[in-house]
Amino acid sequence: MNISMRCWLFACGLMVGGLVYADSPSVVTGLKNPESVLVGPDGRIYVSEIGEFGTDGDGQISVIRHDGKRQVFAIGMDDPKGLTVSGNSLYVADKTRVLKIGKDGKWTVFAAASAFPVMPQFLNDLVSDAAGNIYVSDTGDLKGMGGAVYRISKNGRVKLITNGDKDARVLGPNGLIMDGPGHLLEVDFVSGTLYRIGIRNGDLEKVAEGFGGGDGLIRGAKGVLYVSDWKNGRVFVVSRQGEVTLLKDGYQSAADIGMARDGKTILVPDMKAGELHWLKTD
Repeated sequence: MNISMRCWLFACGLMVGGLVYADSPSVVTGLKNPESVLVGPDGRIYVSEIGEFGTDGDGQISVIRHDGKRQVFAIGMDDPKGLTVSGNSLYVADKTRVLKIGKDGKWTVFAAASAFPVMPQFLNDLVSDAAGNIYVSDTGDLKGMGGAVYRISKNGRVKLITNGDKDARVLGPNGLIMDGPGHLLEVDFVSGTLYRIGIRNGDLEKVAEGFGGGDGLIRGAKGVLYVSDWKNGRVFVVSRQGEVTLLKDGYQSAADIGMARDGKTILVPDMKAGELHWLKTD
């Protein structure tokens, strides 16, 4: 998952609902396979919890309050992963479909599996653009087959951008962010490579590599990128020149990261540990 819009986070000194919270928790525990984190326009931190992999109906979206406690927001999903916001709705990639969630936590199917050109295998990350289109990655079989990136219009129509048939480098697309109106940045879970993808033609340009099991992808201050490595529990920094530096390791499985409003604090879901961490970048 990543965020293509301005975000508001429960961070130091931020006013939300008339209250100023002096501190943020450093870690939240007790989550059920947390996969993605998003700071919504209402100032709340949303986390997708997969529950048990392959067990339909036990997935949920939770809200992390300013005191670090979890509050359930939406329930009854299968394996919810990437999150994004478009308009007044929250969207989530849920196994083989994309769901649309209202402010009351009730959801509907925005794009069913049958709307895709081929049956999705592992819908993973989401990002939205200014026009209201949703982009979603399908990581395929996690071994290099069946991966794809799709664009979903506001009315739920799905169009293929690229897949392994169009370009053999497309193995297991995962984290997505917008890179201007006509391009996406995407990190591949199988190859650990970061690509720039042309939305119109699906052309790939390699930006950087060495991210192991590339998962989350976000942009921080001054155009710096941050990439998480799920397989090896690491978070990397990518400079504007494409130089890759290890920022933090030691997580069990660093999943789909999010960025605080200050552009300096990364929210890291550690899936296997069942935790959400606040990671300062300076």
